[in-house]
Amino acid sequence: MVHEQLNLIRKIVGILGNFISLCLFLSPTPTFIHIVKKKSVEKYSPLPYLATLLNCLVRALYGLPMVHPDSTLLVTISGIGITIEIVFLTIFFVFCGRQQHRLVISAVLTVQVVFVATLAVLVLTLEHTTDQRTISVGIVSCVFNAMMYASPLSVMKMVIKTKSLEFMPFLLSVVGFLNAGVWTIYGFVPFDPFLAIPNGIGCVFGLVQLILYGTYYKSTKGIMEERKNRLGYVGEVGLSNAIAQTEPENIPYVNKRVSGV
Repeated sequence: MVHEQLNLIRKIVGILGNFISLCLFLSPTPTFIHIVKKKSVEKYSPLPYLATLLNCLVRALYGLPMVHPDSTLLVTISGIGITIEIVFLTIFFVFCGRQQHRLVISAVLTVQVVFVATLAVLVLTLEHTTDQRTISVGIVSCVFNAMMYASPLSVMKMVIKTKSLEFMPFLLSVVGFLNAGVWTIYGFVPFDPFLAIPNGIGCVFGLVQLILYGTYYKSTKGIMEERKNRLGYVGEVGLSNAIAQTEPENIPYVNKRVSGV
């Protein structure tokens, strides 16, 4: 009876996790709509999307029945995530502007695919039980899942430096925090260290981002108001419109004006 209840709870949490993960994967959509309209990636980094793609590839391998049985929900959402990230990276590739950046993205993608394919071949041929395969792929998955959650660190550094939240989408941070929280719970029913540990780390990074929002919300409003006055914008400007009205190269200048320096 207890085992059946745990399975039911795990399934419910997994379905909720899939829904939140889908929201997480889709949350950068406004950013990419902006990129298409501007025909430029501006100062946005492809690192979070490359890290997410790699994480989804390894997670999909981890969830295969011959690696970690009874992980259908994990395979499903990983497959969806792979598709979405490929679309986003294609848009980034088209509008990144510099050939050097395109070469870097292509090289990273090639390395990722070769790495996951090699891992799959080695695990499926050299290890003959699901327990062995779970440990091997789980360790790799744990590392890359943690890397995915840590990928916004460069953006967080920019936020602290510029005192502006304009390049750290609020929706992405909130959904990322919720996603890590749900999958952490999923990793404890029953305990799966390869899910619980990296997603627990993700909770910490998500919380730090939310703290940054609380810290720099007012300064961001001031920067945007100063920019509106300086550039002659008409109408109220909200945080949701920050990306569409941002000139990244002007951030240091506006910071000085707002700070009175």
